[in-house]
Amino acid sequence: MNSDLMDVVVCAKPGEVIASRRPIPVPRDGEVLVRVQRVGICGTDMHIIRGTQPYLSYPRVMGHEVSGIVEAAPANAAVRAGDAVYIVPYLSCGACRPCLQGKPNCCKRIEVLGVHRDGALANFITVPERAVFRADGISLDDAAMIEFLAIGAHAARRGDVGPGQRVLVSGAGPIGIACALFAKLRGAEVTVLDTRADRLAVCGGQLRIPHTVTVNAQTSEQLAALTQGDMFDVVFDATGNAGAMQTGFNYVGHGGTYVFVSIVPADITFSDPEFHKREMTLKGSRNATADDFAHVHRRMLAGTIPLDALRTHRATLLEFPGIAAKWMNPDEGVIKALVEC
Repeated sequence: MNSDLMDVVVCAKPGEVIASRRPIPVPRDGEVLVRVQRVGICGTDMHIIRGTQPYLSYPRVMGHEVSGIVEAAPANAAVRAGDAVYIVPYLSCGACRPCLQGKPNCCKRIEVLGVHRDGALANFITVPERAVFRADGISLDDAAMIEFLAIGAHAARRGDVGPGQRVLVSGAGPIGIACALFAKLRGAEVTVLDTRADRLAVCGGQLRIPHTVTVNAQTSEQLAALTQGDMFDVVFDATGNAGAMQTGFNYVGHGGTYVFVSIVPADITFSDPEFHKREMTLKGSRNATADDFAHVHRRMLAGTIPLDALRTHRATLLEFPGIAAKWMNPDEGVIKALVEC
């Protein structure tokens, strides 16, 4: 085996995930070489495999939820060889107006690992030093889970969730669960809405979310009953479904806020009279910032996130091509799957 080559998993085209060999990357000035240890698999990766990710060209190495060990770093870097680290995968330019305003997650020229450029389903990856942070005090498994939780933490911050507020999270996938957990940590009374009873059972059981509601013909009546007819102060959509996103406007109370965490390749419409009558606020929530990642890290250290309940599936890098389709089946019950690299 050539020691200058590494294993890598590539989505060659929609529906085709293969293992391959590539040269180990050589870091450029200002870059860190990371020996990848864990990669979390998420909905974005599944969309790439299905061919429904709107920002992507093939072939693509997936993987943006990353932990690893620093192999080599610049002499003046904040990390050094041997450090356990996590990676913030949203590589911003640092020069556009959003970046200069402290919103690098909205960078006009953003490159997300595993989407706009090759990601971490490999033995090694090189990334700019500013994207690599020490994962002190937590396991490599936990460090690879920071990213999806940070999206929920960022969304809760975008929604300005506060103590005592009634919060509805529509969609009980990993991102919706993250939104619910961080809304709860901010003191809100949280309800989760989903079509799948098994996901709601996890939310109400292991995750101790106060209220769960199954989507059915009586959904609006059930939500109204939970809120004494007032509906919700903050609603998060994490369904990835345009119809659900439009329906969610009905669940926002007067003076409330609606946060789109989902992204779909469709136009979303709503009733303007209802929007104005309620003086509703509509927000998007994109990615997360390094501060959100650090917040999740602190919450992990404090033991306030039920990490063991979220880790449900595991495979090695070379096993992943053969198991990816199985993990995409909702009946498999995947919340967070980890690939060991």
